[in-house]
Amino acid sequence: MRHMSADLLIKNVRPMGGEPVDVLVRDGFIQQMTPGIMPAGATLTVLDGRNRLMLPGLVNAHAHVDKNLLGLPWRKNQVLGSRIRDFVDHERHVRRELNLSARTQASRQVRAAVATGTTHIRSHVDIDTDAGLAHFEGVMATRDELKDVVTMQLVAFPQSGMLVRAGTVELLEEAVKMGAECVGGLDPSTVDRDPVRHLDVIFDIADRHGVEVDVHLHEPGMLGAFAVELIAERTRALGMQGRVTISHVFCLGMIDDGYLGMLTELLLENRITIMSLGSGVSQFPPIRRLHDAGVTLCTGTDGVRDTWGPYNSVDMLERVKMLGYRSGHRRDEDIEMLLHIATHGGAKVMGDGDYGLREGGRADFVVVAGDAPAEAIIERPPRTFVVKAGRVVAADGKYVPA
Repeated sequence: MRHMSADLLIKNVRPMGGEPVDVLVRDGFIQQMTPGIMPAGATLTVLDGRNRLMLPGLVNAHAHVDKNLLGLPWRKNQVLGSRIRDFVDHERHVRRELNLSARTQASRQVRAAVATGTTHIRSHVDIDTDAGLAHFEGVMATRDELKDVVTMQLVAFPQSGMLVRAGTVELLEEAVKMGAECVGGLDPSTVDRDPVRHLDVIFDIADRHGVEVDVHLHEPGMLGAFAVELIAERTRALGMQGRVTISHVFCLGMIDDGYLGMLTELLLENRITIMSLGSGVSQFPPIRRLHDAGVTLCTGTDGVRDTWGPYNSVDMLERVKMLGYRSGHRRDEDIEMLLHIATHGGAKVMGDGDYGLREGGRADFVVVAGDAPAEAIIERPPRTFVVKAGRVVAADGKYVPA
């Protein structure tokens, strides 16, 4: 199917569970969405949507595609300790022991994600003084290999710390020069022990090279909230509104209502995006409150089947289900709000202005069984078709090789 023309007609689908239409795609974009379109043209491929749902392409706005153990025998998780440092050290040990290829593992994860309907991925890639740029080069190769299958952005990410490991700053900047769209940060107080300098360094790299910032912030309570204030200050000072994401931000679920209101205003004023997974046992940001206030939100899978834990999967519909479960959402409209975050929210943070189920939008979409989007999220049936830029890249839950 990957060799089909980009001229495509899918008959009888229901965008977001609405009335049935036919969808005509020309040159990778949706040209027409209306009932009763008649096939025309020798190069037009016609598929039957079987009255199934049509959803926008799913957006994984927070992945770690270089970390997974997919395709390998099950490995017992033996992390000793609960600190970030304990997990990082264990991960480094396992990678050396297994001699893992970042390119191979990234390719496995991306192909599996495409089969479930993911059309966009922002992935953090580990940069440290042990591996140097090897992981980044491997994921760059995967991005180039699969550029017609998925839209990818890369974040140069100092997983082992930055200021505490001499030489890491230079490696981060080199990764940005090589093509990373974002520079990452990590717990500026608890990992690098110097929040001001940590944030000064990553914002300086971003400002000089015209890239975005995406900071992992696990720090709890008032400590994490202080980092949010510092990030907002730098965003405003450098005119980087709309180009900064804070990921996890557990602290927003730990502070009092008044302080949360003040930080929400800072997020809105500086157009800072919040990425939340509803992770594990941690507190996490109040998604509904931030959404209703107008804060840009996105979500993702985080690490999948890696040395940190076995639970996450590549399926973004499963992530939406888990986020809804942890948020206590039961109504269809609340579940669909979370789906909006996993589609339009992620596309916004990735800067895709052509995204969406509309005439003139890029033909990135998923066809899946279900009476309503909420049912597809809860049941997660195999995706009937996954279409990227007008080409079928997965069918019946299977990736379609080129």
